[in-house]
Amino acid sequence: MKRKILVIGSGGREHALCKKLLESPKVEEVFCAKGNAGMALDGIQVVAIDEDNHEELIAFAKKEAISWVLVGPEVPLMNGIVDDFEAAGIKAFGPKKSAAMIEGSKEFAKELMSEFQIPTAKYQSFSDSQLAFAYVEKQQLPIVIKADGLAAGKGVVIAETLSEAKEALKEMLDDNLFQNETPKVVIEEFLVGREFSLLSFVGQSGIYPMVAAKDHKAIFDGDKGPNTGGMGAYSPVDYVTEEVESIVFEDIIKPTVAGMAAKGTPFTGILYTGLILTDEGPKVIEYNARFGDPETQVLLERLDSDFSEVIESLLMNDTPEIKWKQDGVTLGVVVAAKGYPSEYEKNVLIPELTTDDETKVFYSGVTKKEDELISSGGRVFLVAQSATTKEEAHENAYSWLENQGLENFYYRKDIGKTV
Repeated sequence: MKRKILVIGSGGREHALCKKLLESPKVEEVFCAKGNAGMALDGIQVVAIDEDNHEELIAFAKKEAISWVLVGPEVPLMNGIVDDFEAAGIKAFGPKKSAAMIEGSKEFAKELMSEFQIPTAKYQSFSDSQLAFAYVEKQQLPIVIKADGLAAGKGVVIAETLSEAKEALKEMLDDNLFQNETPKVVIEEFLVGREFSLLSFVGQSGIYPMVAAKDHKAIFDGDKGPNTGGMGAYSPVDYVTEEVESIVFEDIIKPTVAGMAAKGTPFTGILYTGLILTDEGPKVIEYNARFGDPETQVLLERLDSDFSEVIESLLMNDTPEIKWKQDGVTLGVVVAAKGYPSEYEKNVLIPELTTDDETKVFYSGVTKKEDELISSGGRVFLVAQSATTKEEAHENAYSWLENQGLENFYYRKDIGKTV
């Protein structure tokens, strides 16, 4: 019997997840809640149920006889959506609420790394802005200030000066910019090196790392300006050698998963490890408890196996068969609304985009008005280009972008160029 799958979420990551699942001959239908209007262009069934409405999502899954559920974003995971589906007798792929804390609390993650000797930056946590600033004054600049809690990829400030640090602490603690129940910050030493991400499938049968990816988070070229949810990515990463991947797996990923189990919060799902390659070796910058966005859009283009079979095997506690493309590079560029990540333009008409076998478009912040797609979010869509080399993928992606009539949108011009 063919599978019917429900994906939770509405962004470009979920578009990529759904599209990859639909490639399987063993999949009949893929539903996405809440989804977005652009997904329907690829035959994905968009379901108008909010991701925080667990009760209605469960009722829908039962009514449609959904085989299993795949959860995309962090907020429903932190709200215990996997626990709720499982309590209703529906299989769901992702960590339970207790394990999603590895992303939901920076302090939890740092304490885990400290307890299990996982290499990371030195840190201190604070809930009082004056005490935090007194600590910063004694440290070397630049210094990293992170909001403890979910911040949609925007809760990190690299303060180059004391005044920048003071402003960040005021916003995160005194003003509670990210509306956390008890505002807290983690202050870290600034690490120098090359960043990359290594995502892993984690199930009871084992840990299965993916191919390394590189995400560009800053809004402007040259990795300048405020952080965003991600402005582009590519995979594989030339400076992440097999030796580096092996060190990360043995010294970081394995002890992380073992540590989570030892703490009574066993992790299953997708473990995203954000890393930096320093002179002392790889160190952890952050963890996420799910697929990254925009890394997913390029990583799934590298996957040669049946994605639905991989998830099914993990849900059944079996060993999945996972094969990755050995040649070539996939590079993705995010097209955003002007003004993002601050106040940005909405309701801008999106031109009809052309695609082919090497060019894939994944929609995120879009809606429909009179049969036309218009922008509704900060990040509007991502174009992914696969080619023999990174340089060729870069050239092809930007050549495509220049021919789509995107004057009313914004995108970085250097994805894949900076390190």
